[in-house]
Amino acid sequence: MTIPNDYVERVYAGWLAKVIGVRHGGNIENWTYDRIERTFGEITEYLHEFKNFAADDDTNGPMFFLRALEDYVCGMEITAEQMGMTWLNYAPDGHGFYWWGGYGKSTEHTAYLNLKNGIMAPRSGSIEQNGVAVAEQIGGQIFIDCWGLIAPGNPQMAAHFAEKIASVSHDGNGKFGGMFIAACIASAFVERDIERIIETGLAHIPADCEYARVTRDVIAFYKASPHDWREAFQFVKAHYGYDKYPGHCHIIPNSAVMILSLLYGEGDFSRTINICNMCGWDTDCNVANVATIMGVRGGIEAIDDKWRKPINDFLCCSSVIGSLNILDIPWCATYIARLGYKLAGEEAPERWASIFAEKNMRFHFEYPGSTHAFRLEHNDPLPLTGRIENTDQFAASGERSLKVLFDCVQGGCAYRVYHQTYYRPDDFNDSRYDPSFSPILYPGQTVEAQVMLPGSTNQRVTARLYVKDGNSGTRYYGDTVLLSAGQWIRLVFQIPRLNDCCLEQAGIEFIPMDGKGDKGPSLVCYIDDVIFGGKPDYAIDFAQEKLEKWNGLHIEVSQMTYLRGIWTLENGELSGSYFGETAESYTGRLDWEDYAFETVVVPQLGEHHRINFRVQGGIRSYAVGFAPEGKLVLYKNDNGYRVLSESRYDWQLGIASTLAVRAEGNRFQISVNGAPVIDSSDDDRPYLNGMIGFSNAEGSHTHYRKFSLTSIGTTMKGAPTYEPT
Repeated sequence: MTIPNDYVERVYAGWLAKVIGVRHGGNIENWTYDRIERTFGEITEYLHEFKNFAADDDTNGPMFFLRALEDYVCGMEITAEQMGMTWLNYAPDGHGFYWWGGYGKSTEHTAYLNLKNGIMAPRSGSIEQNGVAVAEQIGGQIFIDCWGLIAPGNPQMAAHFAEKIASVSHDGNGKFGGMFIAACIASAFVERDIERIIETGLAHIPADCEYARVTRDVIAFYKASPHDWREAFQFVKAHYGYDKYPGHCHIIPNSAVMILSLLYGEGDFSRTINICNMCGWDTDCNVANVATIMGVRGGIEAIDDKWRKPINDFLCCSSVIGSLNILDIPWCATYIARLGYKLAGEEAPERWASIFAEKNMRFHFEYPGSTHAFRLEHNDPLPLTGRIENTDQFAASGERSLKVLFDCVQGGCAYRVYHQTYYRPDDFNDSRYDPSFSPILYPGQTVEAQVMLPGSTNQRVTARLYVKDGNSGTRYYGDTVLLSAGQWIRLVFQIPRLNDCCLEQAGIEFIPMDGKGDKGPSLVCYIDDVIFGGKPDYAIDFAQEKLEKWNGLHIEVSQMTYLRGIWTLENGELSGSYFGETAESYTGRLDWEDYAFETVVVPQLGEHHRINFRVQGGIRSYAVGFAPEGKLVLYKNDNGYRVLSESRYDWQLGIASTLAVRAEGNRFQISVNGAPVIDSSDDDRPYLNGMIGFSNAEGSHTHYRKFSLTSIGTTMKGAPTYEPT
């Protein structure tokens, strides 16, 4: 089947709707209908306000499980075992990402421990291994949306992928629910009739399974009584309520609520998700799946701005890769749609081809209404009033750009529009699913943007790019440019090498040169094609870093994520320890390629003290470090560490050593205290990109004082200006 012409925009609408659904139901998860009705009455909009909505398992799973197609096989032949390995690679071990409710209680926790201990998928999620109650909880369908989004108009393909990924953790009705939802989403690209979408989903699961029987029972009730959804809910509660099924969150009651809301929603996005939310039970999961179907079905125009604006295109995740925990929804949509075209064997339309081919992080504003999570700020003592909006009035490339409007501007004051490149606990209301972050932008890299002052203005306005170091409060600026009305101006700023910083903002600062503005929008500018590119070049002394406290049980070392272990700061040094296997902590970006990584290592206890490089997740990396019997050992982690090379080196507990690795292509040159020790190559499917990290093994305890990272081939140009804030 040929991919629909509006496929990319519909993917954006579907994924945006998923995020909306999770947020809508998030804070009333596991509430009953009675409790919700008593508290809120008739739901018509979001029930809670958030500074930013924190991570959630419902969005973690779809975005990161989809990476199996990139890491293994982008095709129908991918296996459940490979999908299970993707779980191990991207999910932290026992924190964040999922509900870690215990073996035999949380289906995901059960499956993860099975996988970790060699019980591979699909056995890891099977009824034979875990029993019916565990296998038929709701998770088989809540993580499934992207597998429908990559198969537009091809429900058979969607169900095929969904069966494999759901089988990692679920079986029986738990697996059938995933197949059903994925097929419905795929169908919604080409079908608007709700009942036919549901029938398509049913056609891809066994006709005699309980999931199908309950779905048909709800359809029959709707046909007999199509006007009162509350009456239908009472029917569902009486016949398929939580009291009828085992476990914490069984799939059947929740599936019945989803079918009910799809039918009684009468094709209206808002009505459908509000009904689903009012029914209660696993609200965020149910509303999110239903919203994805409705978002794909209706497109962006079906989603009211009241749902979109609080999201502002931002998505927080909680994987082991901190820079992938800061996402914007257009990036997600592009990632998903690129895989959709690849699976279909089709070329993307010309409008999207350059965006799909872009290797750097690009904010292009081509999705209708998209903001890429940009925000406003200024340094005037008066309150900031203004807004940003997507527009098709002007564009430096493509068809759309970001319109920025500031009210009542004053000459000489700074008005900023920026993308947040790092987040801290104060940016959130809660610690939902324990997110942690690494910046998405680093010293040494380049920021560029296209800006325009409209041709009708008589204002004199200058613009300059900047980045803000959150550690010191310092802003570093590129060159100042006087804007010419009606002309797009390209700004470029190469960030210098910096020490002990954490870049938390990157944006454009506008400075009006004239006096006080009139009421209303008195400064209007357009922004397009903001790009983060180039190579990192920076250093960190852990004595200058700090612990970020979300709550008493969630405390992170700034800029770091961790796979497992105790990771904290002790006496100005990064400290890592664990009772067995490996303790691992990471920072940086997945797309870093050739670099020189150097750190000061202080072994405290035990016999295994390492640093990691080219880290692609929890089971894909290299490590080098001190080992028993006076050795320095280079390892490769491919779901288990194996030795690549080793050499004699007389290291000692308590003695600091500078351990350095130069990773260039598949060649790794290792030195200690400046002296070469290992020179080795990996010719067997080498990892050519990845983060940096710190680790130890077998009950060891290690400290790290500082590190430096320099990209191979880095050249610096010019000097920045800076101002403290």
